[in-house]
Amino acid sequence: MRRIAVMGLFTVMLFADPALAASPAKLDGAQLGIIWSVPFAGMLLSIALLPLLTPRFWEHHFGKVAMFWAAAFIIPCVIAFGPRTAAVETLHTMADEYLPFIILLFSLFVIAGGIQVVGNLVGTPGTNIAILTFGTLTASFLGTTGASMLLIRPLIRANQNRRRNAHVFIFFIFLVSNIGGSLTPLGDPPLFLGFLKGIDFFWTANAMLLPMLLSSVLLLALFYAIDRRYWRKESTQRTAQSRVPRQVRVEGLHNVLYLAGIVGAVLISGLWKPGVSIPLGFGIDIPLEGLARDIILLSLSYLSLKTTRASIRIENAFTWTPIQEVAILFAGIFITMIPALAILRAGQSGAFAPMLALVSAPDGQPVEAAYFWLTGTLSSFLDNAPTYLVFFNLAGGDPQVLMGPLAKTLLAISAGAVFMGANTYIGNAPNFMVKSICEERGIKMPSFFGYMLWSGAILLPLFAIVTWVFFV
Repeated sequence: MRRIAVMGLFTVMLFADPALAASPAKLDGAQLGIIWSVPFAGMLLSIALLPLLTPRFWEHHFGKVAMFWAAAFIIPCVIAFGPRTAAVETLHTMADEYLPFIILLFSLFVIAGGIQVVGNLVGTPGTNIAILTFGTLTASFLGTTGASMLLIRPLIRANQNRRRNAHVFIFFIFLVSNIGGSLTPLGDPPLFLGFLKGIDFFWTANAMLLPMLLSSVLLLALFYAIDRRYWRKESTQRTAQSRVPRQVRVEGLHNVLYLAGIVGAVLISGLWKPGVSIPLGFGIDIPLEGLARDIILLSLSYLSLKTTRASIRIENAFTWTPIQEVAILFAGIFITMIPALAILRAGQSGAFAPMLALVSAPDGQPVEAAYFWLTGTLSSFLDNAPTYLVFFNLAGGDPQVLMGPLAKTLLAISAGAVFMGANTYIGNAPNFMVKSICEERGIKMPSFFGYMLWSGAILLPLFAIVTWVFFV
């Protein structure tokens, strides 16, 4: 966390000139070439390759690597467009996007870490599929991050002693951390942004129900077949353990109220619009509702730490390492993403114009399959919330039209942004957190590319089926 503070302080000091703050400038994506995406690509490749090639170096210096790639964007931006533009873009991203993101993740991590499932839970195929099904159904109401943080530790505890267990957590990411959040605007940030733009709260459930059910049922069936096959190869002693009656209890249940408080704070911040902002300089204003939400989230985290017995967190093997790793790496990701998102927002005037042209037929009609795959592919590597907004606006941006004549187009955009966040570890906020928590508890998770082999082999055929059923 100190590295993040140093990065932010360095940036503020570098650009803290009142003359610069007086008239902020924004980065024009139409002026940027693909070369500006190199720092983002370097950040992704570092996350993918360095843990494999030099694990000890990565373990001790991943924060410095993140700062290097952030500087690889900031310094050329200062040279090419001036310190004012670099300051505005960097501070805007950190204040408006990164801090709310990491505060929400931090709060869910702390509060869910105070809930412990105690007992002799064994990771049988039946137990595992029950947890995955429950998580998939609750993710639309607790959010994918909330459901993931609530259930990942019980799932780890149940499967800790199985010889082959990584597949359990891969499917957990597919279902609980992504596809399960399809049915309400509370489930995933892109859907919440659509709600703020005027999409009816219940439109999401009506439109996304069938694609979500099809995807979830197929994935759960495949998981059960794989898990049952692995289970049968386990020792007879393990099979005998599975026949022992389960005795399970939950400790720290009062933290469920804090989780409900988080959901309420996020929802209210989207509905309550007092029209008051707190100026931070450089033309950056923090809306009062956003500031109030973040204060509530941090207060709930503090209450959870103070009111939960220390023994619960100790027995939960709760440490700060996973949230520290996620906070540092995503600071670098958010900063290096700035030019890529600017190019994307430039639409037909940007370097991605040939790709964006694929979403419209020669007669101007939208191509729903292209919307689904392009939104999804970019959401697999970029932040899925702004990606959703780009294609939402590309499709016209009128919520009444998008819920009416273009409902199929909006469905394609929504499904692509939510479903395909499961394609990579960085596609959605909880993915990397689940990976980090699992590895801290001794679960051997696939590498960045190893995970993509799983997602490519399982999810791409699934998404092809979804395309054929709903978008062709």
